[in-house]
Amino acid sequence: MARIEHFNSPHAPKPNSIVVAVTVFVQDEQGRVLLIQRTDNGLWALPGGAQDFGEYISETAVRETREETGVEVEVTGVVGIYTNPNHVVEYSDGEVRQQFSICFRGRYISGKPTTSDESSAVQWVERDDSRRLSIHPSMRLRIDHGFEGRNQPYIG
Repeated sequence: MARIEHFNSPHAPKPNSIVVAVTVFVQDEQGRVLLIQRTDNGLWALPGGAQDFGEYISETAVRETREETGVEVEVTGVVGIYTNPNHVVEYSDGEVRQQFSICFRGRYISGKPTTSDESSAVQWVERDDSRRLSIHPSMRLRIDHGFEGRNQPYIG
């Protein structure tokens, strides 16, 4: 399913849903962050996705990371909660979702970066190298906050 990101756009469609979603900021031993290139829009992003029924939110973070990257993680904290009402995602099926995403900090456990139906590329990326990738501004904010290693989560 295709998606269009609307960010601070006066022409964005009105949202018709809010879904609890997660992203996961995980680094390897060299301090590189795990990123995917999304198949639905071609942008680079942290792994993540929507919570399923019957799941604790930390389980969502672990599952989505495994499904999209082949990497096992353990949730260790919260980078932030991202709820900008001026960021909506329009899907080809008619859903227009207002952003609601919890970005977790994860610890690498095992696994080798592997692509999936949702990721055309999976890589450990240096902070400086991430600046050259096509990353949506809202995702860039999460990545920057993850690298900052804040004592308190971002709430916005």
